[in-house]
Amino acid sequence: MSALIEHVPNFSEGKDHALLEDIAAAIASAPGARVLEIDADPYANRAVITCFAPPEAVVEAAARGVAEAVRRIDMRQHRGVHPRLGAADVLPFVPWRGVTTADAVAAAQALGDRVGALGVPGWFYGAAATAPHRRLLHEVRRGEWEGLGEKLLREPPDFGPNTPHPTAGGAAIGARDVLIAFNLCLNTQDLRLARRLARSLRELAGGLPAVRAIGWWHEGYGCAQVSTNLVDWRVTPPHVVVERLKVLAGELGLEVTGTELIGLMPLGALRVAAAHYGPTASETDARLQAALVGLGLTQLRPFHPRAKVIEWALGGTEPL
Repeated sequence: MSALIEHVPNFSEGKDHALLEDIAAAIASAPGARVLEIDADPYANRAVITCFAPPEAVVEAAARGVAEAVRRIDMRQHRGVHPRLGAADVLPFVPWRGVTTADAVAAAQALGDRVGALGVPGWFYGAAATAPHRRLLHEVRRGEWEGLGEKLLREPPDFGPNTPHPTAGGAAIGARDVLIAFNLCLNTQDLRLARRLARSLRELAGGLPAVRAIGWWHEGYGCAQVSTNLVDWRVTPPHVVVERLKVLAGELGLEVTGTELIGLMPLGALRVAAAHYGPTASETDARLQAALVGLGLTQLRPFHPRAKVIEWALGGTEPL
């Protein structure tokens, strides 16, 4: 089987679907690149595009997507609840098959040259970080778009000029393991409670290991959400987050009313959820349904496992 690197760029646009289709088409125009999904949220005004490409093509695919975003997205007009540095906000590379973390780091560094040449400054994060504190993405994005100019004066960028791009801002480029972006809705409009619960879940505040979490308001669902990034699903898989938040929310008289997966998830995470929620189910479909219901993925919007599980979306037939 051929080597593959996953590229999961996050763009600061979630409303203009034609624009996002153009960005995805630019990414897919690189030979060997394949776009699996555009996951856009108009309320966060943000989109995640999932792409897989061989190592020799992934940087070109990424660079073409960034160029289109820089040309089309104007951060001066951007409004959204998600933290962001710029138009092509976060650009991670993930080793998937037949490659190593070193290959992903090399891709990140090569993309940094291409992004810097467009006049977009920024920093490397994760395994590609050039300073220990920049391994954490939230440290790289601290200050966001509005504080980018001042930050560049204090902290010279790894690539690009010492001033923000006038319309596209900056970017964070990284190499990391597979990440699951998983948001949980609460039956409350009280943002303070969502932030309190997020803090209780967050690893850096003594919560679950390998979990990043913030609380925010989601206009589309009309409720507060706890938005999580599971940076190592083998350490803390999604079902552990769900069950822990149910307990924490219950202590405040709240309930988890549904969840959403942003982007795709690896099959292994669904397997452990199926083992937890459907241990006695003998049929594959029953185990799958138990996992989806237990995780809350069927409550907010339709969930299509064949499109949302990486191995299946790539055409694999691996069993649950």
